[in-house]
Amino acid sequence: MQQHLHESIPLHPPHCVVGVIGGGQLGRMLALAARRMGVRTVIWTGGLEAPAVEVADEVIDLPFDDPAALDRFCATATVATVEFENIPRETLEAVAAKTPLHPSPSAISICQNREREKEFLRQNDIPHTWFAVISSAEDLAAAMAELNGPAVLKTAAFGYDGKGQLKLEGNENPTEIWETFESDRAVLEAWVPFERELSIMAARSSDGTIVTYDPAENRHRHHILDVSIVPARVSLSVSIEAAEIARRIAEALDYRGILGVEFFLNHDGTLLVNEIAPRPHNSGHHTLDACATSQFEQQLRAVIGLPLGSPRLLSPVVMLNLLGDFWPAETTPPNWLPLFEDEEAFLHLYGKRRAIGRRKMGHANFLGADADEALSRAEGLKLLWLDAAK
Repeated sequence: MQQHLHESIPLHPPHCVVGVIGGGQLGRMLALAARRMGVRTVIWTGGLEAPAVEVADEVIDLPFDDPAALDRFCATATVATVEFENIPRETLEAVAAKTPLHPSPSAISICQNREREKEFLRQNDIPHTWFAVISSAEDLAAAMAELNGPAVLKTAAFGYDGKGQLKLEGNENPTEIWETFESDRAVLEAWVPFERELSIMAARSSDGTIVTYDPAENRHRHHILDVSIVPARVSLSVSIEAAEIARRIAEALDYRGILGVEFFLNHDGTLLVNEIAPRPHNSGHHTLDACATSQFEQQLRAVIGLPLGSPRLLSPVVMLNLLGDFWPAETTPPNWLPLFEDEEAFLHLYGKRRAIGRRKMGHANFLGADADEALSRAEGLKLLWLDAAK
């Protein structure tokens, strides 16, 4: 295997340029963290709308299959990473052949496809939901008969925020379902009547050191993350088990960088892994204001080869997602004054010019003496803004 220059030694700022594949809000916050650290960034947008371009040092606004864009990106970046996982495997491999890419194409490829992700969990004895791979109506009929209960049919690829998912009660006609399901390959998962949804952020460095953040308790609205409550209101044993599972996943993937692991917490206290995100995660945004090291700085540290920072939680916190339905009109933001009147609330906007539907426009972090108190303040402002937007 080709040995890349600087793979095992830190690329100390300002002598490195971090290349970021993708230009969304995660890339934006990564570039902002890099600026604070004196690290230059080059953003490859893939030709998509890219809030990160406003804060990057250099931008390549071309598709991911453009050979000139690939050459320019690899010639500019000292080391590369990703800000979302749905990038063609061919692009990832092409970058990795020329520039160190963390996490690896293999790790990203596993996490970007539900079939590969579920098989990875099964092969590594990591607790997960019952599932079956579906490629035909016959497969779906057999799986539904075996499960004999409620399930969720999910596209194998390109699904997020509830997209590409269909809830089944178990008595539907498999042929009719498959004919209308817009995918030729899918995963059928058992429906989990969970007590809570949790997630945990973990980072693994070039020398195998792993740190984990406190678990977040997540609530969703319209299949999109609504609030994250940190620390999660769960037992110490559950928190320890979640961190241990995240460590096992990072080691099994031979991971380098930060990753998010989403869990279902069952009523009996057991955990099931739902999804893995090979990047900073929405439920880790609280780390910007409430932790010693944010998830974005941690990603940069791991990718560059610097020692990892402390993940210590400095204050209980609630992260509120600010979706497009908070906006009274596409270009009219909510009244932020009530938030600024809260002395322990912090606004993070993503620079998106139009609020469409339930698009993620930003988030707010609410610090507090305890998580319940912070949640009450966050929920109060959410209802205020939603009412004003009606």
